[in-house]
Amino acid sequence: MIKLLMSNGMRLAMDFAGHTNHQPVLFFHGGGQTRHAWGEALDVLASNGYLAATVDLRGHGNSDWASDGNYNLSAFADDIINLCGMFDQKPILVGASLGGLASLLAIGGTDIASALVLVDIVPKVNHVGTDHIKDFMSASPDGFASLEDAADAIAAYTPQRKRRKDLSGLSKNLRLRENGRYYWHWDPRFLNAGNQIDPENTLNIATDKLSLPVLLVRGEKSDVVDDDGVEDFLRRVPHAEYVQVIGAAHMIAGDSNQQFNKVVLDFLHKHQ
Repeated sequence: MIKLLMSNGMRLAMDFAGHTNHQPVLFFHGGGQTRHAWGEALDVLASNGYLAATVDLRGHGNSDWASDGNYNLSAFADDIINLCGMFDQKPILVGASLGGLASLLAIGGTDIASALVLVDIVPKVNHVGTDHIKDFMSASPDGFASLEDAADAIAAYTPQRKRRKDLSGLSKNLRLRENGRYYWHWDPRFLNAGNQIDPENTLNIATDKLSLPVLLVRGEKSDVVDDDGVEDFLRRVPHAEYVQVIGAAHMIAGDSNQQFNKVVLDFLHKHQ
């Protein structure tokens, strides 16, 4: 892990893999997740000739928490714009959920990236699904007594996955505090901000300006992106490519990592 200081003063934590001369691909996770949400994507892309980086968004993982509590979508987008400017080549952005919306807003009307992959997110979301996410994130404000308890909560939230027996990876998404309890690895003010998602119209304006190669990846079982959301996005971005990952729900990279990596690689190879 390294931390890069952005020009706006925010330090973002990230993991890198691959040669610095290769095409950079930056991964931005969803709300409440960390840079570890992408499974084997980092190594898979590096082995296929890319410089891959998985990033902790502000207030998440090992990145700085916003001193002013600013978790508006525009603040996440500003971080992405700053980060993209630190590479010699325009990066390809891969964003899931919150990371996808922030990437979309950052790219709209700018020239900071060479391609965009949206992972189960569009401006016109199904609010049943987003409410489901918020309910899960706010369900344990007092933390968990053990990793087993946290694993139980995740298993109930993601019934499409097999419950993991090895919980060592789960510790990367939790902080063990002095009171002996485990807490999610993100700033609680992220939820309390209440306005981290900018108005849909702002995202539509950014979407309508997209001219670079775009891929929308949707989970077959997603409750966040429905048919109406897909149709609206493809109408606004007629040149966009669209792939549905069978068996996956909203968190595609975690549900079907190998299939997700293949979909992303196929898209990247096509647009090199």
